[in-house]
Amino acid sequence: MDVKLLSTDFDGTIVSRVSEPALDRQCMELIRELQNAGALWAINTGRSVDLLESGLTDFEFPMRPDFILTSERDIFHPSENGGAWEAYGDWNNRCARDHRELFSASQSVLAEVIDFVNQKTKARVIYEPDGPAGLIAASEEEMNRVTEFIEQARTKQPKFNYQRNTVYLRFCHADYHKGAALAELARLIDISRDNIFAAGDHHNDISMLDGKVAAMPACPANAIDEVKGAVRNAGGYVAKSEHGAGVHEALRYFTLL
Repeated sequence: MDVKLLSTDFDGTIVSRVSEPALDRQCMELIRELQNAGALWAINTGRSVDLLESGLTDFEFPMRPDFILTSERDIFHPSENGGAWEAYGDWNNRCARDHRELFSASQSVLAEVIDFVNQKTKARVIYEPDGPAGLIAASEEEMNRVTEFIEQARTKQPKFNYQRNTVYLRFCHADYHKGAALAELARLIDISRDNIFAAGDHHNDISMLDGKVAAMPACPANAIDEVKGAVRNAGGYVAKSEHGAGVHEALRYFTLL
């Protein structure tokens, strides 16, 4: 199949935090090869721009992505001089506006969730200048309890949602996630679903792996069961190898290289 756009998660997918080397050399070489042939590569991550930049440096990435989709919702491309990342289109502004309006309308739901977290768990709420942004749980089991509570609380405000990755959770608008950001990027650069490859390993990746946005969804062997199920249901590829080696395996499967 003709891959014109790659959307890859960062931690746990392209990057291994539990084994050496952190980057799979063959995976990086194949992505570079696809870039040289005209494909575009987007890193689609829960990291902020600054945290992703530090990750690209720390893990000594041999080349840079063409786009970065950060905080599970924002879209950036390199500025004309190749320096700083800048917003691509008006998506980020719309996203910020909708989140402000949602959190303003969801104060009672948010207060309910924070009370539960503070009184019933050992989780820690994360605050940003605009208010509570998310939380860090003490364990995955505890996070399961927190998300079960949020699911009940958000019935009063269905647009109030969250993105989850292991013990980390971010409050968000239900319409903004990795899949939605990828769909908007694809629209802006006029690339169809049939030409999009996506790879991820955790809960917050499912929105780009369920087949709606990318016709070539994949996950490495270290992906959680929910991700593997979503990829299989979408007719995608579940790799036998972990992390970057699994992404390389999946890319070879789809490109027949």
